[in-house]
Amino acid sequence: MNIGEASGRSGLPAKTIRYYEDIGLIRPDRSDNGYRDYGADDVHKLRFLHRSRSLGFSVEECRQLLALYEDKSRASADVKDMASTKLVEIDRKIRELTELRHTLEQLVHACHGNARPDCPILEELSEG
Repeated sequence: MNIGEASGRSGLPAKTIRYYEDIGLIRPDRSDNGYRDYGADDVHKLRFLHRSRSLGFSVEECRQLLALYEDKSRASADVKDMASTKLVEIDRKIRELTELRHTLEQLVHACHGNARPDCPILEELSEG
């Protein structure tokens, strides 16, 4: 199948599929005329990568996950370790974003938002 069909079946844009090929995550066959020829296995890998990226894994982490997926002698503990590490990272980001939201919320509430020039938001930004 061509890249357009692989894109439709995997849910990834053609540009992303080309990028994944450029960095060696997938290696579609080439037809005699040089066009990419994606098979069912390629689409399966693309879906795998799409789902992995949507869960927050980096491209390099996806490379590792894909290698683990393809290694039938892998230990599931290796996969669990990667997912657990990602979970800790996500929890850290959530805490940071929660703190950020709280700070910004306080600033928004402190600002009167009227025609006067004094603004606690700008004052905080200039001090911090």
